[in-house]
Amino acid sequence: MSPWMRALLLQDYNTRVVLLGTIFLGMSSGMVGTLMLLRRRALVGDVASHAALPGVGFAYLIMERIHPGSGKWFPGLLTGAAISAGLGLLCSRGFARIRRIREDAALAITLSLFFGCGVVLFTMIQGLPSGQSAGLNEFVFGKAAALLQADVQLLAVASLIVLVTCVALEKEFALLCFDEDFASVNGYPVARLDLLLTLLVIGVTVLGMQSVGLLLVVAMLVIPAAAASYWSERLRTRQFLSMLIGGASAGLGVLISAAVPKFAAGAVIVLAGTALFVISLLFGRTGGIVWRLREQWNFRQQIGLEDLLRTCFEVLESRGPATGPSDWLSELPISKAELEAARDWVSGRLPYLLHVACYQGLLRYDAQGNLRLTSSGRRRAILAVRTHRLWERYLIEHAAETPETVDRRADRTEHLLRADAVEELEALLPQIERPMPVPTSPHETAASESSLLPRPLLKAEDQHAQ
Repeated sequence: MSPWMRALLLQDYNTRVVLLGTIFLGMSSGMVGTLMLLRRRALVGDVASHAALPGVGFAYLIMERIHPGSGKWFPGLLTGAAISAGLGLLCSRGFARIRRIREDAALAITLSLFFGCGVVLFTMIQGLPSGQSAGLNEFVFGKAAALLQADVQLLAVASLIVLVTCVALEKEFALLCFDEDFASVNGYPVARLDLLLTLLVIGVTVLGMQSVGLLLVVAMLVIPAAAASYWSERLRTRQFLSMLIGGASAGLGVLISAAVPKFAAGAVIVLAGTALFVISLLFGRTGGIVWRLREQWNFRQQIGLEDLLRTCFEVLESRGPATGPSDWLSELPISKAELEAARDWVSGRLPYLLHVACYQGLLRYDAQGNLRLTSSGRRRAILAVRTHRLWERYLIEHAAETPETVDRRADRTEHLLRADAVEELEALLPQIERPMPVPTSPHETAASESSLLPRPLLKAEDQHAQ
């Protein structure tokens, strides 16, 4: 059987053990990492992992001192790492309280200080008679293959505790992450909740040191949570997706490492998580690049269609009677030359917009090749012109714009107005001519200037007098 089939079918006992342990770690890391990112504490995990290194060294030395040969006892090393990580975070908060030291500088100082102490201790351990076989470098670079069944059981219990804690305190953690002041005013123990969240981060960081190493464990916290943020804005959904992504990246990394033994499992786990993050970054429904580009394209297309329909309205308005648009909007044809002369179009923009407008049923070609507005096109054109001219009037009367410059100013912002904003403008500017469904333009339109049959429009002063 090929190595890939053996890995996929979980033929090896060691593969099953490592896979189970790392999946537990990935799920708990994703859950806690989501809260950590919302708290804007992404570097806390990195500081905790580096600060845990001297704790591993001290724990090894103490256990070797008490009982020679017991220095590699896994629970004892994790206990030392957790204590050291907690002291590191306390030191970082203490440094942050010192004047002229910002929080990021305090984190960097703590990380460098504790990591340097850890390297010194590891060098001392390597000089001991038992230090050559200590194998503590696994905590730096990670060695998931060294996980035993007892280690996996410890990971499973600790991960279950982390998951249950996060689920049980979902509301409290949500308030802490989104509005700490509101939580404090309503009597929630903000300090204790923050301490508990920090302990969860320390716990996940310490648990992940042997599988992915202290240099990469922060990626298990940050990458799944960051990837999940591109799929949902809801906290519960984001946490669930972060758990799935964390577990999936851990599983993929272990299987690839099992099939290709030369690849370290910790590094492959992080690379698998990064691949899932890139997929989320590209195709995520909440802020993904592809969807964002699609929304931008659709918005630009909507703006172009509104400009096209408004131009059609102005071309027909320049020829038709002043009593109402119900007849001339539907009966009079529009030539492509009139549209080109009425507005400055970017090269190739007008043919594309005409194609889209005909495809959406807003315009149609008659037997002579001229354009005519459909019933839906007439409604859209009236709405576009009404919004534009209401906004123009507001800018002239309340924003000190002049009739000569208001057209371009309104053109840049009118597409952002919602229906409720248009209703407010109607209430604020009641002087709308009837039976016309739109107010007249406060300036000479391009269509009226270029039309073969121009119609004089009201001046801004006359409209204001009305």
